[in-house]
Amino acid sequence: MIRKQPNINFGAAILFILFCLLFFVLVIRFVYIQATGEVSGVELAAQAEKKHNTSRVLEASRGSILDRNGEVIAEDAVSYKLVAVTDASLSKNLDKKVHVDDPEKTARELAKYIDLEESEIYRILTKEDAKQVEFGNAGKDLSYETKKKIEDLNLPGIQIVEGKKRFYPNGIFASHVIGYLEESDGKETGRLGIEESLNNLLTGTDGSMEYSKDIWGYILPNSKDKIEPAKNGDDVYLTLDKKIQSFLEDTMNKVDDQYNPAKMIAIVANPKTGEILAMSQRPSFDPETRDGITDSWHNEAIETNYEPGSTMKIFTLAAAVEEGVFKPNEEYKSGRYEGIGDHNGGVGWGPISYLEGVQRSSNVAFAKLAKEKIGFDTFREYLTKFGLDQPTGIDLPREANSSIVFNWPIEKITTAFGQGTALTPIQQIQAATAVANDGKMVRPYVIEQIKDPNTGEIIKKGKTEVTGTPISAETAKEVRDILETVITSPKGTGYKKFDIDGYSVAGKTGTAQIPKSGGGYLTGKENYIFSFLGMAPKDDPELIMYVAVQQPELKDTEVGSEPVAEIFTSVMKSSLQYMDIVPTEEKVSDPIEIPNLSGMTAEEAKKVLKDKGLNAIIIGEGKTVEGQLPDKGETYLKGEKVILKTNGNETVPNMKGWSLRDVLKVADLNKLKLESSGSGYVSSQSIKAGSKVKENDTLTVKLKEPE
Repeated sequence: MIRKQPNINFGAAILFILFCLLFFVLVIRFVYIQATGEVSGVELAAQAEKKHNTSRVLEASRGSILDRNGEVIAEDAVSYKLVAVTDASLSKNLDKKVHVDDPEKTARELAKYIDLEESEIYRILTKEDAKQVEFGNAGKDLSYETKKKIEDLNLPGIQIVEGKKRFYPNGIFASHVIGYLEESDGKETGRLGIEESLNNLLTGTDGSMEYSKDIWGYILPNSKDKIEPAKNGDDVYLTLDKKIQSFLEDTMNKVDDQYNPAKMIAIVANPKTGEILAMSQRPSFDPETRDGITDSWHNEAIETNYEPGSTMKIFTLAAAVEEGVFKPNEEYKSGRYEGIGDHNGGVGWGPISYLEGVQRSSNVAFAKLAKEKIGFDTFREYLTKFGLDQPTGIDLPREANSSIVFNWPIEKITTAFGQGTALTPIQQIQAATAVANDGKMVRPYVIEQIKDPNTGEIIKKGKTEVTGTPISAETAKEVRDILETVITSPKGTGYKKFDIDGYSVAGKTGTAQIPKSGGGYLTGKENYIFSFLGMAPKDDPELIMYVAVQQPELKDTEVGSEPVAEIFTSVMKSSLQYMDIVPTEEKVSDPIEIPNLSGMTAEEAKKVLKDKGLNAIIIGEGKTVEGQLPDKGETYLKGEKVILKTNGNETVPNMKGWSLRDVLKVADLNKLKLESSGSGYVSSQSIKAGSKVKENDTLTVKLKEPE
């Protein structure tokens, strides 16, 4: 029989007690966890939820900006970006390469689809220590077709990343009105114009989606998804008309190329409602690429004031007519008055009527009207009535105010004709609505409506707001009639230049001096701000337009009003026709008798015909006229062509667009054989313009009906 040793029993008892204690601790721990749901102060349920639940952001789209007809000006769109993974370590132990393993082949293939040289792509792909590379602007904003073609190449390591980008499909298009987006810390924020002032409304609110997943990342079948949908930004409809804005941008580009001015500003508005239909400036910028943004950070029409020059005379004239003190046939002595002089060096035009003073833009006439007729105190009240001493309140950011200098008598006089006091272009537009709109002045605005794209609800709607009635309807009509003569009278500063076929125009030219640092004004033919403030049709204006061109580069034969007139007449005529405004019934011109021009110099004859309203065409390389068609004594209508043949070698002009009748004149004078085909107007000619010809040469022209 084996005897148990006492120490063995004792050891077993110790182990039993130890296991009992451990079991007791585990039970207590289990009960504690069950009761509190925590381990080391951490909630187990929260940890489990964190491990199995996931979430992602549902990105909101920025609201679109559209014109009055719903044409897109700015919108968010899908954007595709090309990236390349170049870290070889990512492909270790994998059957399929996930990095660019053949840079030469990859560069060769990608060069077919992105605007980069193969060598440059290879350089990017082989950068040292790079894990992932991009390809600059060439790899951004890929079209869907290009994206698909690159994906079909199945190049290892090449990826297309999908995202959103702000697109401005019209390029330079009211850029300072619209603004642009700037990225900072991964967030895009509006800068300038509508993008800035309505940034919060346009931005929208991101949503989120939460769901449960297993350890492999698959969504659990019975999980309860929690979705907070994104709220897209509001859409903003502007009063701008894409067609009229395009007319303006195209003409501004043309004038900018031809005259290279320091600045240009133009505004087109509806004087009955205050809606801004177009607004542009140069320098401008592309809101998508931001090319040119450093040349001008300001909306010059809104944020900048300057001396308006003679466009200010519109409001001085209106005040004088309203007060009953403007007597068009009353005479005064032009030249100099109270220390100021007329713009022809203070010489003036002798004693002339006040109507002629308006037409000639006489500073003396308006100085006398302000001081002697209206009175300075009353004139100052009209500055307030026309809203010229306060911002208009237009719905664009950072509007500047005017600077009315009206302390000393000389300052009060110069303010009357637009010198010393500074106004913004938009203030002049608002004030001019009173003249165009039968005395009712309306506030300009650019936001037609703001709409929630999620619900269709209109959040805000623009409306016409009358801001004052500085003059009566009768005064407004009389002022328009007077301002029409600035364009129709041979004495007018706008004579012929601002004339629009089929439409009567009322308006006033301006030539504002440019102050220089240290006092005084710049001198020289080009150192002015040339402007025009006009409206059409004169009897019931549908549009008003302000144009200013600063320091254009002029040839010896050019004047500053020419680039201004080119913008005004082109845009105004195109816009009126686009709006289906019926042209004013034109009066048939009186017949003009053709004088004998033989023996005159070509320049003398050209001037004689121009003064009669006829179009002189010079052929030949000489300087003296030796033949003409039509002959002396015949009668022609205004605007028709008179062909003048000079001595020297015989030439033919550019006859594209001519009628066959006018071509016959050239053929007869040069004794050419003429052959023609088709009907309508010349579309091509066999002899190049300016070429020398001799008797019995054959001239062939093709005619085509206008489209």
